[in-house]
Amino acid sequence: MSLDTTDILDVDDLTADELETVLDRAAAIKAGEDGTDLSRQTLAMVFEKPSTRTRTSFETAMTQLGGHAIFLGPDDIHLGRGEPVKDTARALAGYTDAIMARLFDHADVETLAEYADVPVINGLTDDAHPCQTLADLLTVREAFDGFDDVTVAWVGDGNNVAQSFVLGAALSGLDCTVTTPPGYGIDEDVLDRAAELGQAPTIVDDPEEAVADADVVYTDVWVSMGEEDEREEKLAAFEGYQVNADLLAGSDALVMHCLPAHRGEEITDDIVESDRAIVWQQAENRLHAQAGLLVELLE
Repeated sequence: MSLDTTDILDVDDLTADELETVLDRAAAIKAGEDGTDLSRQTLAMVFEKPSTRTRTSFETAMTQLGGHAIFLGPDDIHLGRGEPVKDTARALAGYTDAIMARLFDHADVETLAEYADVPVINGLTDDAHPCQTLADLLTVREAFDGFDDVTVAWVGDGNNVAQSFVLGAALSGLDCTVTTPPGYGIDEDVLDRAAELGQAPTIVDDPEEAVADADVVYTDVWVSMGEEDEREEKLAAFEGYQVNADLLAGSDALVMHCLPAHRGEEITDDIVESDRAIVWQQAENRLHAQAGLLVELLE
């Protein structure tokens, strides 16, 4: 293992140098220049939430690296049905070399990490999505040949994806501007952590101001999994925050979205399908970024 940390619960569990190492490894794997073999190693993939990109990218990454991945959905194991998380953690650690968990409660992935004596990777919780941030940063680095003088504007909900991205931007030195409706901003503790890393995001109220000088505009769904009962309230609150042709008028910014996209809500169909959208490159990079992380944790 080449990382000082054994668990990646949020992206700032990595140092700036370790983040660069993971991204370098991911780029080498993507280019076919890394021959790492993780044969005889197994990744347990624990899912409480549905997934397209997380499951497919992690499972494919382990297969391409010569290892094996086991999908454990909510109906496959006893997690949440009478067995304490700490018991699940210790049992899985006895069978596998690493655990990736996509859960609701962030405290549960923390418990997994506390009791498992193998690396634990947060595949998404309600608080954080570090694996998405690794793919995002790899995508920005590819598009601009680095992070120097690059500005990304986050437009929309200050959700788990936004919070991890803010921390990743701080670690990489990427200039980040955030605009959200009142009451839907980035958590104060995340802003404090970003500041401690040396680069807190710029917070603005006006989406047009946020995107005016941006090289990349990034958005995500307004209604996340588990928030369906807040749908009407959130749609009303986010009026004016849609990434559309009017908002991007006069801008040549590239557009990112972590997917799935609710086309017609946070982003319009014509923008997703435009040449400025790099969402498919971003989605593919989940595979390579996570492969890079797995190698650095398990090699």
